[in-house]
Amino acid sequence: MGRFYITTPIYYANDAPHVGSAYTTVNADALARWHRLAGDDVKFLTGTDEHGQKMADAAAKNGFSPQEWTDQVSERFREAWSVLDISYDDFIRTTEPRHYATVQKFLSVIYENGYIYTDVYKGLYCVSCEDYYTIEASDDGMCPIHHSPLTEMEEENWFFRLSAFEDRLLEYYAENPGFVTPETKRNEALAFIKSGLRDISITRTSITWGVPVPWDERHVFYVWYDALINYLTAIGYGQDDDEVAIWWPNSHHLIGKEIIRFHCVWWPAMCMAAGLEPAHHVHVNGWLLVGGEKLGKTMAAEGGVNLTDIEPIALTKEFGVDPLRYYLLRETALGNDGEFALESIVARYNTDLANNLGNLVARVTTVVASKCASVAPAPSGDSPLRLAAESALQGAAHAWEDFAPQRALESTWSLIGATNAYLETLAPWKMEPGEQVDAVMGDALEAIRIVAILVSPAMPGVAEEIWRRIGLTGSPASAPFSRYAVWGQSAGGGRVVKGDPLFPRIKSDE
Repeated sequence: MGRFYITTPIYYANDAPHVGSAYTTVNADALARWHRLAGDDVKFLTGTDEHGQKMADAAAKNGFSPQEWTDQVSERFREAWSVLDISYDDFIRTTEPRHYATVQKFLSVIYENGYIYTDVYKGLYCVSCEDYYTIEASDDGMCPIHHSPLTEMEEENWFFRLSAFEDRLLEYYAENPGFVTPETKRNEALAFIKSGLRDISITRTSITWGVPVPWDERHVFYVWYDALINYLTAIGYGQDDDEVAIWWPNSHHLIGKEIIRFHCVWWPAMCMAAGLEPAHHVHVNGWLLVGGEKLGKTMAAEGGVNLTDIEPIALTKEFGVDPLRYYLLRETALGNDGEFALESIVARYNTDLANNLGNLVARVTTVVASKCASVAPAPSGDSPLRLAAESALQGAAHAWEDFAPQRALESTWSLIGATNAYLETLAPWKMEPGEQVDAVMGDALEAIRIVAILVSPAMPGVAEEIWRRIGLTGSPASAPFSRYAVWGQSAGGGRVVKGDPLFPRIKSDE
């Protein structure tokens, strides 16, 4: 048994969650569920990022104090993740006392180690990004991400000596080639480091909504330096060294590509400055795009895509929780950009879920009811489906370990396809009750049992329902994978239940 500490970015609580944040969270959840299934000790962290000028502005715009506003918005994230069946172990808020204590402890260590100094900052700033830009990095004075005017700022700040870590970061990347995945994103981070690192501002005096700087009460920490440290807050940094020693060497950050610089350059350098090894692994996912543009809250504010129509809770009401989870995991490889479209959800639903998985479960339970008195026959050891099952098990396991949910589901669907083809060839619905039909249906039920186990990280509710319908007790997610995800483990004899279609087909508007 290993350990697996998986984190999402903490989401900025200035507005409701959208399907872009759901995309990262569902992927992290499926990875956490897989590792639990594999027998690992898992810690899954998500939460909300609640400080900074953008937050204070959003609160004022809506007539609330920053704390009142973040209380409301943070709860909306909890509600969305509850609806999406997100199995997090800890939900962190950066306004919690435990986080203040960790931030002040961690950055005080860096200060005491001589990597923080005071100076005057003058330059361009994007409130939406909560980030500084040079003229060269801007888009003719506009934010390259939000396409909004950058603000010129000048104030006294405390700075982090990022420039001192250029060689150490390059050495760390060379010694740890799997630190950032996929490779294209690793190369992007390396290119940024090789271009030369400048010291960066980590405090503000122009705002008060943030974690106070313990050695200078006139300042609060810049929101990004507060936010990044949440990963250590959740494992007790400064409070429980044993927990840090257990979880940090097994830490995996799942992030969007727009925050590579923060997680793959600033954050490992900060850890080095504090005398701590960087996180074990950062996996960078792409964006969900609508019409070629990044899906995000800003688009709605600028009169673009109406996010009310694509909030995750609204989507679950239209398509169901597990079908939405399946689409987010299957449609796009985790690391690539993907085009989000309601038509694509319908296509995946009708083809993969209704026609393939749903039809398989329906035809098998129907034949067992009519030909086998609803009692599950046992599988045969030399079934033609055995090799297909073993291939799917091996392929899915490797893919989940490689942070490739799409590929894991492709392997799972290969077994669904093989089982449907097996039934089409033998046509058990035309057979008379007896040993021949029992043999075919025993093999089909065993394939479905393995499918239920493999699909449980992606569609936990559907997996449980399939498990119940094919007459099994317990849960597909609680069975030790190494023991029960093996052909022939079912003894048969369970009561198979027909039911309503798992995935009623969605009619096209056309």
